[in-house]
Amino acid sequence: MERRSPAWTFLSNHAHVLIALAKEPGLRVRDLAVVVGVTERAVAGILGDLEAAGVLVRERNGRRNVYAIDPEAPLRHPVESHRKVSDLLRLAEIEVHRPKRGDGT
Repeated sequence: MERRSPAWTFLSNHAHVLIALAKEPGLRVRDLAVVVGVTERAVAGILGDLEAAGVLVRERNGRRNVYAIDPEAPLRHPVESHRKVSDLLRLAEIEVHRPKRGDGT
């Protein structure tokens, strides 16, 4: 039986990008687009949204970007605003630990 791509999913593309980066923080925009099933431009917009919300921090590692996730960031919709990013990632069976900063914060 051939499996077709679903017409809709329970999670948003923002959640899909976040989960993919939690699994592999160094994924390129091109790779994220393939994993999520959207355009590179859509991924760039999603990354911008997540950074602006303080959910992601982009760090340069040589010529590549690596993304650090703030697991304590609240989810944004009123229905789930009582939950944190870590709750979403735990649902996807991903454990994320907040990186320690070298500046003592």
